[in-house]
Amino acid sequence: MKTTQIIVFFLIFVLPAQVLGITNTSLLKQREKFVLAEKWLSKGNDNLFVKQAGSLKNYPLYPYLQYKWLLKNLGQTNKVQAFLMDHKQTRYANLLSYKWQHYLARKGKWSALVKHYKATNNTKLQCYYYWAKYKTGLKKEALLGAKKLWVVGQSQPKACNAIFNVLKKSSYFNKELIWQRFRASLSKGNIKFAKYLKRSMSKKEQQKAKRWLKIHSNPFLVDNPKILNKQHAQSDLIFAHGIKRLSRKSISQAINIWDARKKEFKLNKSSTHKMERRLAMTLALNRDKTAYNRLNKLDYLDENAKEWRVRSALRTLNWVDVEKSISKLSEESQNKGRWKYWLARAMEKIGQTKHANLIFAQLSKHRSYYGYLSANKLNKHYQLVNHPVQVTQKKLDKFKKKTDFRVVAELIEVNKLDEAKRQWWYSIKKLSKDDILIAAKYAQQLNWKQESIFTIAKAKYWDDVSLRFPMAYQDQVNKNAELQKLNPAIIYGLIRRESAFNQNAQSPVGARGLMQIMPKTGRQIARQLRDKWSTKKSLFNPETNLKYGAFYYKQLLDQFNGHYALAAAAYNAGPHRVKRWLPQDNELAADIWVETIPFKETRGYVSAVLTYALIYQKQLKNSDLTMEDFMHNVLPG
Repeated sequence: MKTTQIIVFFLIFVLPAQVLGITNTSLLKQREKFVLAEKWLSKGNDNLFVKQAGSLKNYPLYPYLQYKWLLKNLGQTNKVQAFLMDHKQTRYANLLSYKWQHYLARKGKWSALVKHYKATNNTKLQCYYYWAKYKTGLKKEALLGAKKLWVVGQSQPKACNAIFNVLKKSSYFNKELIWQRFRASLSKGNIKFAKYLKRSMSKKEQQKAKRWLKIHSNPFLVDNPKILNKQHAQSDLIFAHGIKRLSRKSISQAINIWDARKKEFKLNKSSTHKMERRLAMTLALNRDKTAYNRLNKLDYLDENAKEWRVRSALRTLNWVDVEKSISKLSEESQNKGRWKYWLARAMEKIGQTKHANLIFAQLSKHRSYYGYLSANKLNKHYQLVNHPVQVTQKKLDKFKKKTDFRVVAELIEVNKLDEAKRQWWYSIKKLSKDDILIAAKYAQQLNWKQESIFTIAKAKYWDDVSLRFPMAYQDQVNKNAELQKLNPAIIYGLIRRESAFNQNAQSPVGARGLMQIMPKTGRQIARQLRDKWSTKKSLFNPETNLKYGAFYYKQLLDQFNGHYALAAAAYNAGPHRVKRWLPQDNELAADIWVETIPFKETRGYVSAVLTYALIYQKQLKNSDLTMEDFMHNVLPG
C-alpha cells in the first residue's frame, strides 16, 4: 500500500473534522469545495483532493466522494469494508460492493469473494462466485450452482469458462444436460448455438439433434411419419416443439396435425394441456371465430385464458356467451371496470337495459376509459375526479431533511441531474405510502414531471390530476396542433403515455424524446418536411420531437380515415399491424376492436391515450372531442 494512499484515507475517512480545525461553513462553500475535490480526484491529485474533501465530512455528498475515491483503490479491503459498514444505507454501498466483488474476482481473491458475495442476477459475477467456491474447497456447491447456469439456451460470459470446464469433467455432468441446453436453445430460436452444442454429442445423438433442427427449421415436416414417428427418440418432445413452431406459421394446420397425431406420442397431461392452451390462445389472438369453442374445451383455464374467452365471444358478437364467460371470471376480475363495462354491454344487447344502465351509471362516475365509454352511453359529462394530495409546507420541509433527499437536492445543486434521479428512485423504495405521497409533491415542486407521475403511482393514488397530468410545453404543443389541424389534447395524451414529459426518455428499442420517435422515422419525417437531419440526438430536442410526433400522428390519422383509435394503435404497434387487425367481413364496434387487439401493450396504450386526451381537454377547458369521436365503427380492411 502506497504511503500517500494511507495518508489520504486517514485524513478523509478517519480524522475527525475537529482535529483538522474545520469550522462550519455555508452550504454554498461546501458545494464549491465538493466541485474542486471532484476535480482533483479526477486528475489523480490526492494531496489537493484531501485539502478540499477533508472539510466535507458533514456534507450530504461526502459518501459520494468516498465512493469515488474507493473505486480507484479497490485493493484496500479494510477501507472498502469500513465504507460498506458505515454507509450501508446509501446507494453507494451497493454500487461499491458490486464493483469490489468484480475486482476480487479479477485478482483471484477467492476466499474474500466467497465471504463478501451478495446475491445478484449478473451471470458473470455468479460464475466468478461459483469458481471461487470451487477454488476454496466448496466443490459440490460450486458444481451444482454452475449446473444451473450451464443449462440455458445461450452462450454464457467468458467468466463462466473455468467453472464450466470442471463441471463438464465432473460426475454432475451427463448427456441429458447437453440435451436440456440444446432444447433451451431451440426454444429461444438460437439455432446457431444449438448447432454448436450438437458438435459435442456422440454420432448417435447427433442424428437425433439433426431431426430436431430439421423440424425446427421446417415445422411442416412434423406431419411426415418418415421424418418423425413414435419410434424416434424424444419424439414426443420434438412433436410438441414442431407443433408450437407451426402454430406461428399456420394455426389451422398446426391444429389439424395436433388433433390427428397427438395420441401417437407419449405426451404427459401437463404438456398436452399446455399445447391445447397455446393453440386455443393463438386462435383467440388471431381473432378466429372458432377460438371460443376451443377455449371452452380446455380442462382448466387460467385467468388470462378466461379473459380471452370473453374477448372471443365479443369478436363473434355472441352476447349470451359474453355474459356467461364474464360470470366465470374470478371475483376480483369481475369487479374491474373493464369487465363491468362488458357485462353492461352484454346486458344491453340481450334486452336487460335497466340492469345495463345501472352499471353504466356506476362506471360513469370514474375518470377512466371504461368510465368515459359508459358516460358516453348515458350522454353524461366526463368526470375529472380531482382530489389533490394535501401536504403542508411543514411536512414537506421535514421530508426534505431526510438524508437521502438531502443527497438528491445537493446532486441537483452540483449539476448532477442524472445521478440525482438515480438517487431518487433508490430512495423512494424505502418510503412508507404517506412519505411517497410527500415525495411526489416534492418532485412536482422540483418540476420533475415524470418522477412525480411515477412516484405517486407507487402509492396507488390516482386522483391528483394536476400532478398526474401536468401541463408543459404548451406553446410548442399548441403550435404543432394548429399546424397539423389536431386538437392539442390528443398531442398531450400521446406525450403523457409515451414519455410522461421526460424530454430525454429513451426506450429499449431506441425511441427518443417526448413523443418517442424512432431515429429511422425521424429521418423519414425530416425528408418529408424538408428539414435538415442532423443526428438522432436531435429527437431529444422538444421543439423537434413535438413537431415530428404531431406530424407522424396526423399522417396515421389520415391513413386510417380520421379514426383516432386506429391511429393511436398504429403509433404504438405500427400501421402494418393495425391493417392486419382490421375486421375481414363486417364493420366492428370500436370498443370491441380495441378490446380484442392481440397485444396487451397496445390495448392499454390506445385506451390510455384516448382517456388522457379527454382529461387534458378538460384541463384545457374545451369539449371539442368526445369518446364518440374517437370510437367510430371500424370498417373492414
